[in-house]
Amino acid sequence: MSANTNKTLQGTLSEVSITGFRSLESVNNLKLPRLAVLIGANGAGKSNLIRFFEMLSWCLRGRNLQEFVINHGGGDDQLHFGAKTTPHMSGHLKIDTSAGINEYRFKLAHVAPDTLAFIEEAFRYSAHSIDGENQWHQLPMPAKESALADHAADTAERSHRTAQIIGRLLKSCSTYQFHDTSMKASINMRWDIDEANRLRSDGGNLAAILLRLQQEWPKRYRMITRQIARVLPTFHDFELESVAGKVQLRWRAQGQEKTFGPHLTSDGSLRLFCLFTLLNLPPELLPDIVMIDEPELGLHPHAIALTGNMIKSMAAQRQVMIATQSPLLVDVFDLDNIIVARAHEGKTRLEPMEKSQYKDWLDTDFRISELWLKEPVDGPYE
Repeated sequence: MSANTNKTLQGTLSEVSITGFRSLESVNNLKLPRLAVLIGANGAGKSNLIRFFEMLSWCLRGRNLQEFVINHGGGDDQLHFGAKTTPHMSGHLKIDTSAGINEYRFKLAHVAPDTLAFIEEAFRYSAHSIDGENQWHQLPMPAKESALADHAADTAERSHRTAQIIGRLLKSCSTYQFHDTSMKASINMRWDIDEANRLRSDGGNLAAILLRLQQEWPKRYRMITRQIARVLPTFHDFELESVAGKVQLRWRAQGQEKTFGPHLTSDGSLRLFCLFTLLNLPPELLPDIVMIDEPELGLHPHAIALTGNMIKSMAAQRQVMIATQSPLLVDVFDLDNIIVARAHEGKTRLEPMEKSQYKDWLDTDFRISELWLKEPVDGPYE
């Protein structure tokens, strides 16, 4: 069946080019594996690739480019060295299906007072069985929000099914960062039990998600609690009681009657609860593309190794991208998964670690983290 007629067919982000987004001055034809592990030192810009896809997801999920821009410091901050140096930002994505390649490209310009607007947007589809490439379908411009969503909704046009594939995948691209465990963090709140269709990017609705898992996927829920107990031996189970349609995160220790809320739980344990739940969710509750920024933050070394294995298991069902600077986490993966971020004079270079380049080192049993750490942190481009 054609990639453009099968609505359930999942695509894979296979290649990306970016110019002018934050520290990503120029990323050309970067190949993306199904499991991509972005490694780099502090400030190398590895997280900016995740932010780029997060921006696209905001563009298509509710057409909220302007909200993304406002929440992230304004349009000038999204452009490489600001709008005076880089007045335009552009991107070009390739999404592979079993039948062909779906491509999407766009260009954004800085406009007053301090925002971004689309000045070019287009898509096309090229079947594997046909030599050559189809013409680009140009969308009407200029516009403050993406027009791709409108074309994806127009099912009467056969050519717009490519827009559906692209739009559906990018809308379902979700970024997770479980850094905020402060007293005012959303994980401390009571949540409606109906807020359980998708884990929030900050893990705030974890209690509602766990309650749903407990009721609808009990085996999956028990697997999560067992994995947590492997790292946190004092942990026994969660206590998830619905009161007036709301639930708050509480848990009980081994051999104890008292339960503990988030305010009595360490930051590392809260992040562990969120991360292990995300990595063991049933496919029905997962986005098509899962992006995790610094999953190792605050975790015990044993938990980091276990996390890496869970990420590899998730990649069998979903496309996954993580950004990390943990040597322990890097060593869980294969060289084919690794993309190295290096910074020089405010510019980020992203490069895969080619097996041919490191063959001699690998033959002498060097670990991936050792190969990475031997590279210069900040130096001139070759």
